[in-house]
Amino acid sequence: MKRINFGKHSFLLSIVILIASGCGEKNSSLSPLSSSSVILAYGDSLTYGYNVKRSESYPAKLEVLTGISVINSGVSGEVSGQGLKRLPKVLDEHHPQLLILCHGGNDLLRKMDLEEMESNIRSMIRLSLDRDIPVILLGVPKPGIFLSSFDVYKKIANSMNIIFIEDLISDVLGDKSLKSDSIHPNKKGYNVMAEEIYSLLLDKGAI
Repeated sequence: MKRINFGKHSFLLSIVILIASGCGEKNSSLSPLSSSSVILAYGDSLTYGYNVKRSESYPAKLEVLTGISVINSGVSGEVSGQGLKRLPKVLDEHHPQLLILCHGGNDLLRKMDLEEMESNIRSMIRLSLDRDIPVILLGVPKPGIFLSSFDVYKKIANSMNIIFIEDLISDVLGDKSLKSDSIHPNKKGYNVMAEEIYSLLLDKGAI
């Protein structure tokens, strides 16, 4: 396996890979992606790259690392219900070979119905799986002093048997040097996100 050095973030990287490897055991590997494959990064402002240039978002950085087309389909301010309505058209337009899903943060911020949020995220995953598109789910932290992925994400990942990255966003937002405000990474933070996901793709055999 190709090895890369992420310097001071290598410890975080090890944690992320360990957590992701422990979820969705039946889907512990991914089919190899080719240079013509498409990865769809889908979500809200965390995917869009709020507060940074478009070229500094995590999907843009991931595209550079992988050499594979990564579509940035993040919409700032979007809640999970809107994401669910939008997803079928996006899937039909881009025909991705992999979906990286990061959604629900605005539901949590606005204290919207959590059962509805869970249902919406499950439906987004199901839409992808029904098209034979594997899913990587990123956990989003619930607002508070102590950041950790909201437990519903792990529940969803385990029950739907998909790859789950639990604390990547929580760890980035827990580091003042990696965030632009309390809920968004900065340029360095988005870069860390891309590096961590890239390493996971290597670990799972996708690239």
